[in-house]
Amino acid sequence: MQNLINFLYRTPKARLKHFARFGGYINYRKMMASRKMMEKASLNLPPVPSATNGLPVYFLTGQNYLYQTLFCICSLARVSKIKLKFVLVDDGSFDDNLIGRVKKQLPGADLVTAEMISQNLQHVIPAAQFPNLHKKRAVYPHIKKLTDIHTLPGNSWKLVLDSDMLFWHEPLEILEWLSAPNHPLHMVDCGEAYGYSKQLMEELAATTVKPLINVGAIGLNSDTINWRQLEHWVAELEQREGTSYYLEQALSAMLIGDKSTTVLPTDKYIVNPGKETVAARNGILHHYVDLSKEYYYKLAWKKLV
Repeated sequence: MQNLINFLYRTPKARLKHFARFGGYINYRKMMASRKMMEKASLNLPPVPSATNGLPVYFLTGQNYLYQTLFCICSLARVSKIKLKFVLVDDGSFDDNLIGRVKKQLPGADLVTAEMISQNLQHVIPAAQFPNLHKKRAVYPHIKKLTDIHTLPGNSWKLVLDSDMLFWHEPLEILEWLSAPNHPLHMVDCGEAYGYSKQLMEELAATTVKPLINVGAIGLNSDTINWRQLEHWVAELEQREGTSYYLEQALSAMLIGDKSTTVLPTDKYIVNPGKETVAARNGILHHYVDLSKEYYYKLAWKKLV
């Protein structure tokens, strides 16, 4: 009976509410059509070579997001005067076709395959000892930005970028950080989105937690992550306050705690930009979350092709 209620009432109601947030069903369909155009246009983006000794920039990506990753990288390469090395981490959906696209459109980039990730996980956080983290990986891909990227050997400090972003001017603050990282880096959110109470987060982390951390661009030191602590946090957060889409952002904020950070200025690194901001290309970086997805799909990417 519950499944029937969900099918006949709750799911359609949620969909209608979602359409309404984007101006109704017709406008939503136009937005989705523009997204399809963006996916198709990504096939014709010019190749962006990676420099062998370039500063590393990490992306978690795959079948549903590679087109966004390519646009983000293309926009960053156009405005950056510093040599960069792009590292693409498989979200579990890479196949031979996607691997071929990466080799063609991002020559010299590193591709971390699912097999390589599995070996790293088994070495650093084996499933027998970290069951909560492995269970979350199976149902919550966002946590792979922590588990799959920060178990990679090599660089201690890692800058991870979300794919749904575009650069419009040279990100000097990010490039300076990449050249000599010594404390975490993050964006500032347009509204607090941790999914958990500050009280619980600070109790578990045993420190204050900074407000409004956004992980669209997030720089952390892999060597300082206490994986047993993270395993415990996941279990406690969900047991006491349930599951949340924003778990990975909450965990990142807890890892940062009260440490000194490089905070990317909100007038330059803009989360959820409005239509006028997108049209004028104000600021350095736009992170297209929530309602700004409409302007991302309908307007922003077209300014790059």
